[in-house]
Amino acid sequence: MKLRIGARGSPLALWQARHAASLILELHPQVNIELVTIKTTGDKILDAPLSTIGGKGLFTKEIEEALLEDRVDLAVHSMKDVPTELPDGLKLAAILKREDPRDVFISRDARGLEELKLGERIGTSSLRRRAFLLNRFPGLEIVSIRGNVDTRIKKIEKENLAGIVLASAGIKRMGFVDRATSFLDTEVMVPAIGQGALGIEIRVDDPTVEAVVSQLNHENTAACVLIERTFLARMGGGCQVPLAAHAVLGPDGISVIAAVVHPDGRPVMKESYSGPDGDSDIGARLADALIQKGADKIMRSVTGNDWEPGPTGDLT
Repeated sequence: MKLRIGARGSPLALWQARHAASLILELHPQVNIELVTIKTTGDKILDAPLSTIGGKGLFTKEIEEALLEDRVDLAVHSMKDVPTELPDGLKLAAILKREDPRDVFISRDARGLEELKLGERIGTSSLRRRAFLLNRFPGLEIVSIRGNVDTRIKKIEKENLAGIVLASAGIKRMGFVDRATSFLDTEVMVPAIGQGALGIEIRVDDPTVEAVVSQLNHENTAACVLIERTFLARMGGGCQVPLAAHAVLGPDGISVIAAVVHPDGRPVMKESYSGPDGDSDIGARLADALIQKGADKIMRSVTGNDWEPGPTGDLT
């Protein structure tokens, strides 16, 4: 049996694809796996912040097209890049065990964020990180930087930055964890929806591939990510407004924190839930609670008066 895995060509995306391939081979050593690299819109446009490019699926659309055209058999995505609405004919067959979901600060000179002076420059590619940084440290200057993990680390010196903030999962997977200055608490900087988790997308009419891939699903991670994605769907998705949600499932039940932040850092609204295991509607209920608090005003002030809440219910 041959499986063609579609993935972006960045070092991190290739690591993720090879990681998924290794898990498949552990269970099915007879499978022949080929990696197919595909350049996405997000890879082609590197001179603008992601939030200004617009559109959904910046890092998934071209890979999904390859799936639908039978040029690949499965795709490996960072779940934070996957829109809540998948193209007809495709579905998520597995979500792998989540890596560290936190964000991390890498400093030029080992100082923490709290030690930086007014006007010092911090680099990030994420509107969400920018918003949380400005909320907590309004005196800092936030600079938009793009590129792979190694490129962004090098920009600390090249662009005279005091440091950068990026996903912990990426630096751990790429072997840069020794560069970390501090890991940011998820209560302070709520992670992106699905951050640290990898998803495997397949065609709905391919039971052979599904039988192989579905065995990689990590139920705990999948349940948490589904709650986070249901929150995102109810809030209308999109990348113009910083939305964040993080769910943790433990022996005593589930804890979820969700947030809506204005891109300028204020206001920020948070809502949380702790209780017995529940279904994914927890995400929609948290969204509705935030909307009742006034999060709809943040959404409309940024996206326009035509914003409306998205659907409720499970995402399949």
